[in-house]
Amino acid sequence: MTNNDVLRGMRYALALSTAALAEIFSLSGQMVAQDKIVNLLKKDEEEGVVVCPDALMEDFLSGLIIHRRGRQEGTPTRPPQAAEPLTNNAILKKIRIALILQEDDMLAILRQAGNPVSKSELSALFRKAGHKNYKECGDQFLRNFLKGLALHYRKAEPC
Repeated sequence: MTNNDVLRGMRYALALSTAALAEIFSLSGQMVAQDKIVNLLKKDEEEGVVVCPDALMEDFLSGLIIHRRGRQEGTPTRPPQAAEPLTNNAILKKIRIALILQEDDMLAILRQAGNPVSKSELSALFRKAGHKNYKECGDQFLRNFLKGLALHYRKAEPC
């Protein structure tokens, strides 16, 4: 799943406008013009699509955390970039933090999307890589989670 797919999914699930996305990016210290955001949100086959790099996706997720939870005192405006590439597990973890989702909330969202998982399966996704019970978050799992978020936050029919 590409960063552009995640950005589109989050925008739809939380009903964010282009201006709101620009504001979220700015909270992490990254100024992104609205016309660039429009190009980031285009489908892969559309003309003028811009690929969302990991660093920009990290800025969005960090901005989303600040937008939803507020800025912690003593933290820098622009968070340090991670040395390793952004994984689906890291994306899932940042979304969980931003939306203040507890384990039961996440299980309900996944159940709503038609992808029920056990508590142990879910906790394995949030373990440190290399832990014996660590499980990599696949594209389909993340896609189902975003679908469940849309159903949960929009109270709409299945996407």
